[in-house]
Amino acid sequence: MALSSLGANKLRAALTMIGITIGVFSVISVMTAIGALQNSIETGISFLGSNIFQFAKFPANVNASGNVQKKYQNRRNITYRQALRYHDLMEAEAREICLKTFDFSGQAVYNGVKTTPSLAVVGTNRAFLAANAYTLSYGRNLNDEDVEFARNVLVVGKVIEKRLFPHESPIGKVIRLNGHTFTIIGVLEEKGTSFGQSQDDICAMPITRFFENYGEANRTINIATQSFSQENYNRTLDKGISAIRIVRGLRANQENDFEIYSNDSLKSAFASVAGYVRVGAFVISFIALVAAGIGIMNIMLVSVTERTKEIGVRKSIGARSRDILRQFLAEAVFISEAGGILGIILGVIGGDLLAAWLKADLIFPYGWALAGLVVCSAIGIGFGLYPAYRAAALDPIEALRFE
Repeated sequence: MALSSLGANKLRAALTMIGITIGVFSVISVMTAIGALQNSIETGISFLGSNIFQFAKFPANVNASGNVQKKYQNRRNITYRQALRYHDLMEAEAREICLKTFDFSGQAVYNGVKTTPSLAVVGTNRAFLAANAYTLSYGRNLNDEDVEFARNVLVVGKVIEKRLFPHESPIGKVIRLNGHTFTIIGVLEEKGTSFGQSQDDICAMPITRFFENYGEANRTINIATQSFSQENYNRTLDKGISAIRIVRGLRANQENDFEIYSNDSLKSAFASVAGYVRVGAFVISFIALVAAGIGIMNIMLVSVTERTKEIGVRKSIGARSRDILRQFLAEAVFISEAGGILGIILGVIGGDLLAAWLKADLIFPYGWALAGLVVCSAIGIGFGLYPAYRAAALDPIEALRFE
């Protein structure tokens, strides 16, 4: 009977530890993943340059469905004619105005060597680098004459350089891009990945050449505008909104039929989503930890009953009530901390595996791990206090008589 009771108690302890592990794991894994992604988010979301706002047909997070998706699809495209008129209206009000449109099915070929067939091909102007936080490594940037005369020139990312020109400079070399011939005039500095996607497999050409090669019909233009300084950013934004509404032909009582976003707005959107994820993790962990705390109380109460005679013997040879209290509290805290430590280890591994899959830097969330240990200690003490008090309050004579 004693062995059976001991086995049942061990099973209850194991199940309680699992409950604590689940609770701590849910928080630590989420916090680790969010923390690991934070730097990637900060840099990845910052695909726009400084003091930049952008107008577009679609929002940056276009992954919507149903009526929401139809709302964006049914909008009028921002045409090249509208973009040019906006450029004229805002030219004196902004440092840079970038017009850009994309195709994501480019494949470059040089001397029989091919890139992947999923290069980002952008038709743009000289402001593309400043508007999208790129830096020119060497060669030259696109200029106004390239756009005016629709020249067959390209500025390429590091992925193209490394693939097609591993041992030579690509400047002045002629390549074929989707069947069209181009001369490379510049190479961009490496920018790395954002959300697991390379930002260096890109080819930038004059927007006019892009339209001649890929067609202008059914294409929408993104317009990025850079203010002269942070101080007059809001003033420039207000003027930009007025200008884009004019070129879109919107009346005063009509709502915007375009999206406006900046690095700050995108980061705020992510922070809002991350906040909901954190709340969800806390709710799950709270439920699991409360259930585990009740389990600890149950285990310790059973332990007090099974060890009543042992307590009586200890008290009869001089153990004080506070010694018994500390012993049972220590056991409750040990059970809680064991589950907590396991939860922290698994949570860090799980969170960092997710971050690694998304190609973000790995971290160890020291603050959350410490907080997890403190919470586990509090659970052990809080739910173990009553059983420990009952053990400490036992009368030694009555305890020795217990069968």
